[in-house]
Amino acid sequence: MLRWTIIFIIIAIIAGILGFSGIAGASAGIAKIFFFIFIVLFILSLLKSLMKKS
Repeated sequence: MLRWTIIFIIIAIIAGILGFSGIAGASAGIAKIFFFIFIVLFILSLLKSLMKKS
C-alpha cells in the first residue's frame, strides 16, 4: 500500500510541474487517502504487537 502512495505522490508532483490539472488533484487526493490508511494500519499493528507482548 505504501508503494501505491509513493506512486500517486510522484504522479501528483509531475502533474503539478506540468500544470495543476484534474489529474494532479486526483492523484494527490488518492495519495492522501492511501497515506492515512497506511498510518491507521501501522498504528493498529503496533498496538496489536504491544498487547501480544503483555
